[in-house]
Amino acid sequence: MSAPAADVAGPATFAFSDENLVRAKTIIAKYPEGRQASAVIPLLDIAQRQCGNWLPCAAMDHVSEMLGMPRIRVYEVATFYTMFNLKPVGEHFVQICTTTPCWLRGSDEIVAACERKLGIHLGETTADGRFTVIEVECLGACVNAPMMQVGDDYYEDLTAERTEAILDALVRGERPAPGSQTGRRTSMPAPGPTTLLDRAETAGIAPKTGR
Repeated sequence: MSAPAADVAGPATFAFSDENLVRAKTIIAKYPEGRQASAVIPLLDIAQRQCGNWLPCAAMDHVSEMLGMPRIRVYEVATFYTMFNLKPVGEHFVQICTTTPCWLRGSDEIVAACERKLGIHLGETTADGRFTVIEVECLGACVNAPMMQVGDDYYEDLTAERTEAILDALVRGERPAPGSQTGRRTSMPAPGPTTLLDRAETAGIAPKTGR
């Protein structure tokens, strides 16, 4: 059975590290006998993280053997979900949401800022291998659009300037604080809380507008 096409050849063999093997077996044990294939997504995620955020064929084949699945079934999962990368990506994997809510709030400016700052286009990786930038469909943070995901972190309420500041921090080896870049809590209205103001003040969230 043919494996998914990839731009680079991965390692010839793969095995979970001792720690990840324990994690994988713990996940498999959650499913009844005969239903171990239900663990394919979390096991692929563990394998991808072990491989530096991409899935070589050897890793997918190892997961298929552990779960007793035909290889093609594992390939189907890995090629269907965009969370899985079938070729190496940069140390910082930047995913910019360009779906309608983010687009209406200026995602084009976020894309332009990343391309300008990093000197690459969507779908490319910097020459030093530190950054890969792609566009993705909805990441579920519409109320705080525009946003991007870097690794496991969401950065929301972006502007071109805030995006460049995040990239600068990553270049310096820092981890910028994830979440809203305007300081608002979760998904409250952009101007500040408009209801339950007494509780907001108790929580230290002062409304920006007068009552």
